[in-house]
Amino acid sequence: MDLYEYDASLRGEGVSFIAGVDEAGRGPLAGPVVAAAVILREGCRIDRVRDSKKVPLREREILFDEILLNSLDWGIGLVDAGEIDRINILQATRIAMHSAIQALSIMPDLVITDAVKLPSLAVRQIPIIKGDAQSASIAASSIVAKVARDRIMDLYHGIFPCYGFSRHRGYGTRLHLDTIKKYGPCPIHRKSFRGVMDLSLPLVEMKTGGRYG
Repeated sequence: MDLYEYDASLRGEGVSFIAGVDEAGRGPLAGPVVAAAVILREGCRIDRVRDSKKVPLREREILFDEILLNSLDWGIGLVDAGEIDRINILQATRIAMHSAIQALSIMPDLVITDAVKLPSLAVRQIPIIKGDAQSASIAASSIVAKVARDRIMDLYHGIFPCYGFSRHRGYGTRLHLDTIKKYGPCPIHRKSFRGVMDLSLPLVEMKTGGRYG
């Protein structure tokens, strides 16, 4: 399927600036949820843009740069683990998406999202089921959000190295679950998520000597 056909059909209806919006990090046990909004240039075609989950790591990094270079505008928003615990992951995802849209310097005529409806958004929006497989704009935003989040988790790996965040990016792999059980949660763990809250955990002592619960 040509992902650019859907976007072109919207422009054929008189839409000038389409912002594709997607997120990365709804499922992990640690770290923020990150959203990206991308307005591609009309007529722009970037080879191999597709759902970020189907793009290998090295190729995602290359596409990330190509997308930013070929976009009229882009923005990123995030919500951290503490806020996710306080308001739940769906509401946090919506806030991250709103923040990404607000970070744009160009006001879009239309926002298209990967299935998530944004109730308080003033701009016209279309939530699309499996949008990252339907629209190039959404697929591009999924790649930008994924790479941005991966880089954040790599930074957290340097602060909390015992969890291996650079390997699993906070997802509930066996390695991650074992390290949570061994060391307890750290400040970026989502303590309302199963795999964190359902374990009886000690405090973790970091290399700095600080203790976190």
